[in-house]
Amino acid sequence: MKYSNRILNTPPSFTRRILAAAADPKIISFAGGLPNPASFPMADIQKSLNRVIGEYGDKLFQYATTPGYEPLRQYIADRYNNQHELGITADDVLITTGSQQALDLIGKAILNEGDGLIIEEPGYLGAIQAFSIYQPDFITVPLEEKGLNIDALNDALKAPHVKCMYTVPTFQNPSGLTYSKENRLEVAKALEDKDVFLIEDDPYGDLRFRGEALPYIGINNIEHGIILGSFSKTITPGMRLGFVITRNKELMHHINIAKQASDLHTNIFAQIVIYDYLTNNDYAGHIQKIIKMYSKQAGVMLEAMEQYFPDYVKYTDPDGGMFIWATLPEEQSAMDLFHKSMAENVAFVPGNPFYVDKESVNTLRLNYTNSTDEMIVEGIKRLGGVM
Repeated sequence: MKYSNRILNTPPSFTRRILAAAADPKIISFAGGLPNPASFPMADIQKSLNRVIGEYGDKLFQYATTPGYEPLRQYIADRYNNQHELGITADDVLITTGSQQALDLIGKAILNEGDGLIIEEPGYLGAIQAFSIYQPDFITVPLEEKGLNIDALNDALKAPHVKCMYTVPTFQNPSGLTYSKENRLEVAKALEDKDVFLIEDDPYGDLRFRGEALPYIGINNIEHGIILGSFSKTITPGMRLGFVITRNKELMHHINIAKQASDLHTNIFAQIVIYDYLTNNDYAGHIQKIIKMYSKQAGVMLEAMEQYFPDYVKYTDPDGGMFIWATLPEEQSAMDLFHKSMAENVAFVPGNPFYVDKESVNTLRLNYTNSTDEMIVEGIKRLGGVM
């Protein structure tokens, strides 16, 4: 055999295929997890580009250290300390090429073939793909309206080979659901005496429409707590800047080694430009503008779904983030609906790739952030007609 078992057992990205198919301008696409281009602060980024070239000179074009640009790491530490009282330092932060690379580096650092990896069901397809290359034993725990099913989590944690748990507790991808404060405490209690890494992926936490910000589950309660963050949803996805936060020094050491082996360091030009943008602009005000826009778009989609979807279709009502999760009757296939919907020039992501062991499911993900209000209404009307 010419190719590794790792790559042969790793599924291709389903959404990348759908996005390619949906590139036709005639298609109304709810398929991607794409930020609205109107959220990109291009004029301010242009000023930062001009400023840093003059101020930093050849430092922008030279090799850099593996952990990342120290002032940017300190900015991240200060922001998380102010917002979440984490008590972290710049040394607890590593800059990655998007949070997707962070998943890969953590997999490199901690997973051996056959190790148990607990994941939500449904779970983020990008994480399933990133971890699949390390050939773990995926153990799924059902995600419910208020968070993880705690009985199922406790049962999963009884498996002796469990090494890691991956979650998206706030505005989860794909469901849009958020773990309640009570559920977070229950998850932390279930993990408190376990030698298990907890990854809390938080790319959407800043995008809250309503309700109060909730504490992280693990980093203040669990020795092996990890937080993943990103600037992709609040500044620009194209610069591919994410980060890992952990107070576990041994773990951070091994993630640094994995990073060195992967690409030496993240794009230093992008790091310095983003740092300059953050320190010369009203970042909090910029995020509030995004929240206002996305809240309106989510409302438009939910109103259209109420008007045009059959009563038997159930769907989530997120407090923030980028996604709505819809559930058809059990006997219906979201994949069949996808093909019929594409014939009407409307794209979405059928639920199949969000599960590790199910091939025909009745769920689907809808993204509302990258469409105009008019496109949302027309697309949902067409999709409802197909249903």
